[in-house]
Amino acid sequence: MLDATRSPLHPAARETLLAALDAGWADPRRLHSDGRRARLLLDRARESVAVSIGARPDEVSFHPSGAHALRTGVAGLRHARRRAGSRVLTSAVDRAVMLHESHEADPDSRPLPVDAAGRLSPETLREAVATGPAALVAVQHANGEVGTVQPVAALHDVCRAAGLPLLVDGTSSLGRIEGPGSWDVLVGDAATIAGPPVGVLAVRTGTRFDLPGPRWEPEHGREVEDPWVPLVLAAAEAWQHAVHERAQEEASARALTDRIREAAAAVPDVEVVGDPVDRLPHVVTFSALYVDGESIVGELDRRGIEVASGSACTSSRLEPSHVLAAMGALTHGNVRVTLPLGAVRPERADDVSALCRELPSVVAELRARLGVGDL
Repeated sequence: MLDATRSPLHPAARETLLAALDAGWADPRRLHSDGRRARLLLDRARESVAVSIGARPDEVSFHPSGAHALRTGVAGLRHARRRAGSRVLTSAVDRAVMLHESHEADPDSRPLPVDAAGRLSPETLREAVATGPAALVAVQHANGEVGTVQPVAALHDVCRAAGLPLLVDGTSSLGRIEGPGSWDVLVGDAATIAGPPVGVLAVRTGTRFDLPGPRWEPEHGREVEDPWVPLVLAAAEAWQHAVHERAQEEASARALTDRIREAAAAVPDVEVVGDPVDRLPHVVTFSALYVDGESIVGELDRRGIEVASGSACTSSRLEPSHVLAAMGALTHGNVRVTLPLGAVRPERADDVSALCRELPSVVAELRARLGVGDL
């Protein structure tokens, strides 16, 4: 399995989830003993996740998914700063949900351009900020499709100078690499580190944040209902293990993706994209000229190798990636590899070996069917 945008649960997270079905099922707002126990477990999970992502417990809230947490974060910043401006500045390689939020805030606004590696420069952001009032800046910590890490600290400096809050989307990175130290709002997804799909939203103390509509009690007023405690406990366990195992996991994953990058680059007319060094350790994307990604995915699948195509930042539709288009990269024949954690897939090195072995013949055979061959 080399498509782990969603993966099986980490064994420890799975055990925690099963145990929590008996211990933490109750409504944490009830005053009876089961309710109080659930509240205690929820508070402990919040403390654990806060430590894992570099936040305070009273800054953290739980949400049904990473995308939901992203939208909540943008909504809270936009509403709180509605008198200051309406634009949501984001880059052309950010997730589709962020591009939608930016367009919704200002239909005339365009996402900010990036370089060939998919990186937003501080100077580009500085120029955009100078063109008029804005509500916030929202950027990814690292791109989940090509892996490139953004210069978050430098971007945050630009935001501070302009008096703008910075929302950092860490849904592809938190737990996989060291977290960004510079942010006003931070978003993560436990599914990234083999947890359940629980979104996490952290709002720095002192940041103006106010959601529109009625004021709810759960999750610092950011959700209508309390989260289901067993899922949150499993998410906290997954994050705790990810942080503890990160150094070893990162080194192991990077060695495997280096092998994939080298094997793909050796195939004629195949382009490996993203920064080769400053990147997520578990993500590789490459594109093969003359063939389409769906055909490559299908042929590899017939050989027992599971990869993805299209864009990790949109839906499962196999359409040209807006990320690759923004980078000026080849969008035909796009293949994306997302390594699962070693704890979830101990045999992942064998999967990588199989991909490296089969890829040249798969591409050659598909080109031969089209009558183009390797030119």
